[in-house]
Amino acid sequence: MQFLVVAKDGKDPDALERRLVARPAHFERARLEKEKGVFILGGAILDEHDQMVGSSLYLELQDEDALKQWLADDPYSQQNVWQSFEIHKMRIAKLDDA
Repeated sequence: MQFLVVAKDGKDPDALERRLVARPAHFERARLEKEKGVFILGGAILDEHDQMVGSSLYLELQDEDALKQWLADDPYSQQNVWQSFEIHKMRIAKLDDA
């Protein structure tokens, strides 16, 4: 099952610093999960000043319970970067098969 996740960072003064500290571990995990076919695509959400304030992720996992566990295991969750989630079931269009 494919999901779009919008993960919002905290809004406290230390939120960006937590993100920057956790970022190398988050990227390493994303690389490994991409190799497994779980992480499809993702990136930072920027505010009006081009500061990172959240993330968008496209993931493929068995079900929503597996997704919630995956999110909980991410360094951004474990280091309190992500503080809320919008989860949407979705299907990525296969335009090359049209």
